[in-house]
Amino acid sequence: MFARPYDDTVIHTEIPRPRKTIYSKHIKRMFDVILSGLAIVVLSPLLLLLCVLELIIHGRPIFYIDQRPGLNGKIFGLYKFRSMNNACDENGKLLHPSKRITPFGRFLRRTSLDELAGLFNIFNGTMSIIGPRPLMKDYLPLYNERHKYRHAVKPGLACWKVGGSDELTSKTWTWNAQFESDIYYVEHVSLLLDIWMIFKTIKILFSKSEMRTNSDRIKFDGKNLLENRPRHVIIAEQEAAKLYEEK
Repeated sequence: MFARPYDDTVIHTEIPRPRKTIYSKHIKRMFDVILSGLAIVVLSPLLLLLCVLELIIHGRPIFYIDQRPGLNGKIFGLYKFRSMNNACDENGKLLHPSKRITPFGRFLRRTSLDELAGLFNIFNGTMSIIGPRPLMKDYLPLYNERHKYRHAVKPGLACWKVGGSDELTSKTWTWNAQFESDIYYVEHVSLLLDIWMIFKTIKILFSKSEMRTNSDRIKFDGKNLLENRPRHVIIAEQEAAKLYEEK
């Protein structure tokens, strides 16, 4: 049904050719406005309930607004329902996210309910329903020339690998796998591909992700494209190596 995806176990260097069609330039935006607006209206009772629970469990602010790069690398405010509290250490520094995420926050992440706030980003035009995930702005100077093209389209709520596993783990979803999936989308964006990715998103909506629920994914550093070990394993190995050197 779709073109064969790139081998994400290999680091590619070819410069992508973004696909420009009537759909990608005009119709896609129209669908984004209609579908996101409709979703906001239909889901308004759920959105209101989440706002109330946020106030009770996490306090203010209700939304977590993070600065992320969007189309052509332009920075925008990404809305999410908060999944963490503001717990700090004895020095007043925020604890690591894995220490601050609450049971309610884990539920929001596992069910992707925290992403519902992104509907407002889609409605205002800073995001699309389908497109590369907006990552940290610190990653911008770390991308190679090929992967910079993931910003050739608007970021979205989801962008899956065609023919890939539905399981999100460090072994199946390396940084290279994610970026190559993004590049594939940039080169093949179409109505049919968007519909397929929407249904795939629904399919895995309630699947457990070790990376989303436990913040167990290693940060991208520009060199770890093929790293498939979870964060806690890497830290344990580094600590063991440090202890060995001190002996």
